[in-house]
Amino acid sequence: MSGHSKWANIQHRKGRQDAKRGKLWTKIIREVTVAARAGGSDPDANARLRLAWDKATAANMPKDTIQRAAARGAGGSDGVNYEEVRYEGYGIGGAAVMIDCMTDNRTRTVAEIRHVLSKNGGNLGQEGSVSFMFKHCGQFFFAPGTSEDRVMEAAIDAGADDVSTDDDGMIEVVCAPADYPAVKASFDAAKLTSEVQGLTMKALSETELSGEDAEKMQRILDALEALDDVQDVYTTAAFDEAQ
Repeated sequence: MSGHSKWANIQHRKGRQDAKRGKLWTKIIREVTVAARAGGSDPDANARLRLAWDKATAANMPKDTIQRAAARGAGGSDGVNYEEVRYEGYGIGGAAVMIDCMTDNRTRTVAEIRHVLSKNGGNLGQEGSVSFMFKHCGQFFFAPGTSEDRVMEAAIDAGADDVSTDDDGMIEVVCAPADYPAVKASFDAAKLTSEVQGLTMKALSETELSGEDAEKMQRILDALEALDDVQDVYTTAAFDEAQ
């Protein structure tokens, strides 16, 4: 067991995202719009839209707002064509970062990301420089006190790859991206509600940071997430104490 609390880190990150709900909603609306443009406005027939729709619901976005974004995307009426691009780099203490963006101007986006990293002690890397440190997967976190037996039964029945419980009692379930809808449906049917869920880039190993290094790394993550073109930021950094 590492020297930090993964559950505390998850709660801390979720709290920071909730505090920036307006910004989060803007990013999710963009995600819904792009997904609907690519595969139509029906979430039952568009797996990517279903994921974005679930993310919007988890962020307490009103249903009519989600529906309008999907309809706008499917109709191509928003007038902006977004391109998906991923950037890789390093933060403090060798901690890796992967930044997923949706942008209508790559030149602007990469300049903003490079500025944030260099200003705060990090640097932008080449494509492939840190991607090997992450695994694309579906991930669910259940709060301490949730029945491990019930979670494990529902997860295994739906084809999940791994179920683990840490010293805090938090339960983590990992599955292949293609199995994510089935695993989520299995949890819903069992009336098991995860605290955090979604498709993610899971760090294969972690870089533990504390004190001033942790504060500097948190500033990098906050600054990256504040950029309009940034959708998601993944990192190998783990904080001994919530910053």
